[in-house]
Amino acid sequence: SNPWAWKSRPKLDDGLSGMNLRSWIDCGNGLGEGPLWCPLSQCLWWLDVADPHLFCANAQGQLLNRWILPKYPGSMALRHDGSLLLMFRHGPAIFQPLDGTVQWLDVPGLDLGETRFNDGKCDRLGRFWSGTMDRRTERAICSLYRMDGLQRIRQMDASGVTIANGIAWSPDNRTMYFADTPAGCIYAYDHDLERGNISHRRVFAQFKSGEGGPDGLTVDSQGGVWCALFNRSELHHIAPSGQPIQVIDLPVQQPTSVMFGGHDLGTLFITTARMHLSPAQLQNQPWAGHVLCFEPGVKGLPEPRCAF
Repeated sequence: SNPWAWKSRPKLDDGLSGMNLRSWIDCGNGLGEGPLWCPLSQCLWWLDVADPHLFCANAQGQLLNRWILPKYPGSMALRHDGSLLLMFRHGPAIFQPLDGTVQWLDVPGLDLGETRFNDGKCDRLGRFWSGTMDRRTERAICSLYRMDGLQRIRQMDASGVTIANGIAWSPDNRTMYFADTPAGCIYAYDHDLERGNISHRRVFAQFKSGEGGPDGLTVDSQGGVWCALFNRSELHHIAPSGQPIQVIDLPVQQPTSVMFGGHDLGTLFITTARMHLSPAQLQNQPWAGHVLCFEPGVKGLPEPRCAF
């Protein structure tokens, strides 16, 4: 039986009653993505991948800066020197927030063909993982890559990915999670942190078919997986066993990704999108395109920085 097909799912009594879901910042994102919490600066960084911008806000939800990016980004990672690794659709670059300059990186042998980079994240040794998606349609021709240095990217899984999305690791680093949105699936891999290898891909959670699907995800300190379901107004909390814990209904149709942050990593931030919504839909979803947040009762894990 498929627990994700349950008609009566475990939910809070009033959706988010008692969790204090709120609009943390009104940033008007067309397609907000890639939230990253920096424990050092106590700031949240995120992207608008449809209207190419990079954002940074403090813990109080005050926008500190917004940078226009020269091309469409897919994902990013914080670096130890204060710069960011930005994975644009065609490849990586180093971004300097102080002056807004971009250093494009030439990666020998990188040939994406008819695909482009999408979501990505660092493992706990600072390697950057990123998956691709088809540039024009939704063919299962995409791959998962691992970046080990400024000029080293290696293909790690080319077995029929459609649109690569959320990536995260279990607290013990032995499991890597990876979402394929059109397939409606979160996969789990055995993960060897020391060698950076993955193996034994299997289905961790299979969602019902239909428009949208699993997008960005993160893992809490207890090993629970939190995943935004794009176009379905839902946030799913999943046990390490793959069993559903809770499905939270959201007041926005297009949640995109999640990230723990705040002074104690007890706040869950949710990026959202407003693209392709009609005027009537936008009127009914005043928080579409905002960053939302609430306190789910569990804490997250510090997000690793890029090692190179």
